Amino acid sequence: MITDSFDRSKPIITPGDYYGEQKHILDICIITFSKVIFQEVLDNYRSQSLRKEGEIVSCGGNIPIYSFEIEDLKGEAMRIGILLSSIGSVAAGINITECNWLTGATKFIMFGSAGALNEPLTKGKYVVPAKAYRDEGMSYHYMPPSDYVDVDMADRVGEIFDEIKVPYVKGPCWTTDTWYRETVEQMKARVEDGCLAVDMEVSGAQAVCSFYGWELYCFLVTGDVLGEEEYSLGGLASANHDLDKLHLGFEIAKRI
Repeated sequence: MITDSFDRSKPIITPGDYYGEQKHILDICIITFSKVIFQEVLDNYRSQSLRKEGEIVSCGGNIPIYSFEIEDLKGEAMRIGILLSSIGSVAAGINITECNWLTGATKFIMFGSAGALNEPLTKGKYVVPAKAYRDEGMSYHYMPPSDYVDVDMADRVGEIFDEIKVPYVKGPCWTTDTWYRETVEQMKARVEDGCLAVDMEVSGAQAVCSFYGWELYCFLVTGDVLGEEEYSLGGLASANHDLDKLHLGFEIAKRI
């Protein structure tokens, strides 16, 4: 079964087969799923510090990785990366793996939209996943079977949000790649577990980072709302593309 796929034997294919020797350029990379947010960085930093560090090769179109400079807490320049990831656990997990090979980054700040499972708790707040239900296939190749994977850096994200006075709620989330099979019964089960939101990447990305010993700092913004009787797109567009997430990503980068 897919849940028994994990083993620690030698992989047949490595990033080095595609990209050659590993590079060590960056420590921190932002993972966004929004073309709007990604383009904002390109537009704002193109004439200043923007630098293309490499490309993730794909037959559907290469994925560039850029770096740029922001000011740290002391007002000094620090260079971080940004990657416009494909959507879903497999894509995000592979993109993170190849980003590490191409840049050396070991700290990843990932943010995106999610569906609300408990709107009264999540409305007007960021969601910091403390653990993620593994309703995808990626994670079972990177860690032994279990219902949930702990999001190791959740407490640190919460501490940073407390420090900068950002409203948030921390708790479990449900990761599934198959949004057209988010059924009523599955939703009820996850709500009973205490899941605050449903996303498409957290459990897979965290399993990859845990396997390699990397750090994943992630937070979500709920936009659409899942209910037993109806589904509401609600604020999905703003949850996907509003720039507040980018600026929060900067604040996390300055503190890690």
